[in-house]
Amino acid sequence: MEEDKVKQFKQLVDKSNNIVFFGGAGVSTESGIPDFRSKDGLYNQKYKYPPEEILSHTFFMNNTEEFYKFYKDKMNSLKYEPNITHKKLAELEKMGKLKAVVTQNIDGLHQKAGSKKVFELHGSVLRNYCMKCHKFFDAEYVFNSKGIPLCSCGGIVKPDVVLYEEGLDENTLISSINNIQKADLLIVAGTSLTVYPASSLINYFKGENLVLINRDSTPYDNRANLVINDSLGKVFENI
Repeated sequence: MEEDKVKQFKQLVDKSNNIVFFGGAGVSTESGIPDFRSKDGLYNQKYKYPPEEILSHTFFMNNTEEFYKFYKDKMNSLKYEPNITHKKLAELEKMGKLKAVVTQNIDGLHQKAGSKKVFELHGSVLRNYCMKCHKFFDAEYVFNSKGIPLCSCGGIVKPDVVLYEEGLDENTLISSINNIQKADLLIVAGTSLTVYPASSLINYFKGENLVLINRDSTPYDNRANLVINDSLGKVFENI
């Protein structure tokens, strides 16, 4: 049955010329990056503090050293490579069919695969800034630093990643909404659609075809024209 659905998906991609892809952690798990909420995900592992607490603004400000121990151990995506899904999306963009990737991921793998128009709702580990003088630092500087990464001015370097209690970047959010509103095909993949406000972006879609690809069901399945419960790699290798 899933094979028929994959064929149907391929037909939708073939006939669409204004595609937007909206993805979550499940897009990168096939590159080896653990997700958050599955049984093997980060939130089900045992740490001194719960990961949701560590990845909060308050914790970062009050326990910076402890934050960086976790961050360097679990958020370093530099050693990972794009998978078939990242690569196929970059190909679709080159063909002019895919107009934007909206992602909840912070790993930079879409860009590594060649995608140019990527809206990172939750920021990126590849961008880091001094909190005092705003000087830019790359990911290598942060991940290779001993203890808390510091700027030459003495300020703490903070990843450009949206932590709990922090708002999304307004320009990124507006651009994501604009692209989703204009799409004729919205592909939502690898996300449980439970994290607000990212999950609410699907409500802005006014186009013809909504496709949901995820291993598990989501709260939005009943709104989709097509739901495929399978691995993204299996689906995208047929595109």
